[in-house]
Amino acid sequence: MDELSDRIDPARAWVAVAGAITTLLVLGSALFPSRVYAGFLWRYYWGPVVADGTRGAECAVRHNGETTFYGSVAQCQEAAGYAATPGYTTVSTVTYALVLVFMLVGVYLLIKRLDFDYSPATFYALVPFVFFGGALRVVEDVSVAVGPDSPVAIPFPFSALFISPFIYFTVFFVTLSGVLGGIALARRGVVERFQVPLAAVGAVVLTMTLAWLAYAVQATDVVGFNAIVPLVTLGGATLLAGATWVVIEQFAPHINRGTGYMGLVIIWGHLVDGIANVLSLDFGPELGLPAYGPKHVVNGFIHNFTPKVQPAWLTETIGGTWPFIVVKLAAAVFVVWVFDERIFDESPGYALVLLVTVLAVGLGPGSRDFLRATLGI
Repeated sequence: MDELSDRIDPARAWVAVAGAITTLLVLGSALFPSRVYAGFLWRYYWGPVVADGTRGAECAVRHNGETTFYGSVAQCQEAAGYAATPGYTTVSTVTYALVLVFMLVGVYLLIKRLDFDYSPATFYALVPFVFFGGALRVVEDVSVAVGPDSPVAIPFPFSALFISPFIYFTVFFVTLSGVLGGIALARRGVVERFQVPLAAVGAVVLTMTLAWLAYAVQATDVVGFNAIVPLVTLGGATLLAGATWVVIEQFAPHINRGTGYMGLVIIWGHLVDGIANVLSLDFGPELGLPAYGPKHVVNGFIHNFTPKVQPAWLTETIGGTWPFIVVKLAAAVFVVWVFDERIFDESPGYALVLLVTVLAVGLGPGSRDFLRATLGI
């Protein structure tokens, strides 16, 4: 058994598994289009993207090889075929989690071959790409909001590159280009450390995306700018993360001994997500924002369950999504505590990949939520 494991190249095994899964899905879709493609791939993955990228559509319905869009919940429920609505389902959420784990293994195997630098500088250099992912998603939100005839609209299916799950691959390949380019420059002696050009690439793509959003504000009346949203979201996350960090340093310094200030960034990123959700879901009318609904299973459950168990007057005062901030904070602190010094000593590459992923899970959707609310779309 040991001899067999020694002969198997993990990287090649990963590629073989990825190829086998892809082949099965392609063949299944070709041989059983109604069951495999329409009933699984379209229903849970491509259909929600199509519905999300179509202005005015409450859902998209696949029936007999045709896709029809409906603008009301009643029509969606009555239509024959497989209905898909924008957002995530339990099936897609679980599947994406499994794919994420599989992709993390692939990334880990890749960076082992690249002789990667696992220092905290690499983590910080990747932070702009997390912001970039959230901002890039808002580009598609703007495109849907302004309509297909606007100069800032991105036509479908090109806009699918900016919609989950495809946006993850878009951001991944942009980030991978920055990593490979930075390593190449470092090996040629152009720069001393590859993190410098990597961070520069992240800053450039993020700035370009934010500049495009600023142009959308000027080019159309549909997109506005509400300064109170980033002020409360970023300011509140900074204050709460700072206070949490002070308490940890004072009473339980062992929690952040492994991650250092990377842990502070993790906590801050998840608080951005928590606060942005509370503002969008509970205080939208007070801020002059459109009606938003939860798109994720966890915040959807909290948003719907909390008003059932807390007094009505409290819900009217502080809303029903506030526990999401507590959940995000507790989860972030727990992750920081789990990543102790031993993990970094035994497997620094795996620890780095997981930390960046944990940050992306919070700051990615959080930056999208607060930027979308800032623009009022």
